Amino acid sequence: MLDKSKRNMEKEAPKRVNLGKSIIVPSVQELAKESITNIPSRYEIENGDQPDRPINPSLPLSIPVIDLQRLLHGDFKNHEELDKLHLACKEWGFFQVVNHEVSASFLETFKIEVTNFLKLPMEEKKKLWQEEDNQEGFGQLFVVSEDQKLEWCDMFFLITLPPELRKPGLYNKLPQNLRVTLESYIAAIKDLAQTLLNQMAKALGIDEGEMTELFNEMHQTMRMNYYPPCPEPNKAIGLRPHSDATTLAILHQLNDTVGLEIKKDGNWVPVMPLENAFVVNIGDALECTKPSKETLEALAYWHHGTFHDVKDNVLSDVRRILHFRAESFVGFLGWFGVVGGGVSSSASLE
Repeated sequence: MLDKSKRNMEKEAPKRVNLGKSIIVPSVQELAKESITNIPSRYEIENGDQPDRPINPSLPLSIPVIDLQRLLHGDFKNHEELDKLHLACKEWGFFQVVNHEVSASFLETFKIEVTNFLKLPMEEKKKLWQEEDNQEGFGQLFVVSEDQKLEWCDMFFLITLPPELRKPGLYNKLPQNLRVTLESYIAAIKDLAQTLLNQMAKALGIDEGEMTELFNEMHQTMRMNYYPPCPEPNKAIGLRPHSDATTLAILHQLNDTVGLEIKKDGNWVPVMPLENAFVVNIGDALECTKPSKETLEALAYWHHGTFHDVKDNVLSDVRRILHFRAESFVGFLGWFGVVGGGVSSSASLE
């Protein structure tokens, strides 16, 4: 017979989260090392994966840039930065955030650790590879058929928060230096996400406390993408057009390769990476929460304005143009989204 304390421990034991499974696929990085001149047919993109309209190189568009310090400490009577945030959310659903509180020296350390991790020998990566019944680890996501076209990308994915939902057999196998750095990064992205959500509440004129309550229990996942050199970049795609089914996606790019694009008003707009900046994407899950009527109406304002069109026309799609003159390590770390009713954050290396 169990005593009361043991019964409570059993009752409070966290449920393991499985975000789905994906067919195990070979490493693109290893394939690229073979000095091939033609990519395998399974990596050749089909017409449906190509952009529906060509990019207009003369288009004078760039996603908005938000200065976090001005947003937090600007003149109370001057709402210029808050207005910029509101416009970015309403018209774009994307923005870059600069002057945040994540130090440049820390991001440089983070870059080194992630780069070293992605350069691990294949024998070491095999210990961290996906399993048949779980998407966490090295591989690709959402591969459901042996005939499915593959992306020219290696990915590492894992659940990071809350800690009790981590997969010990995977997380504890990460290199020690990376784990230490990762813990700081996870905390920094969580804080940044909550700060941005609170400011979004302020921009919408709703109670910041309610936004905090809505997203207090954050579930966070992390994804790192690596795009190796490709011998036929016009035939391959690193990341198909898609929208993020999250609340917030927070991305950090590890180099200055221009590849991330968003679709706005029928044009693909390149995201020009700024040094030490984060790219923030408002995900679909913001309208899947259960706030008060006033908060719901405020959130719907963004979704039923231009941003609603963004969703319906897949304007928040992200396409990866592969530039392969140099190896492209990209950081994709920190998406926040609803996973089973909680808020999930992921890390991205893009």
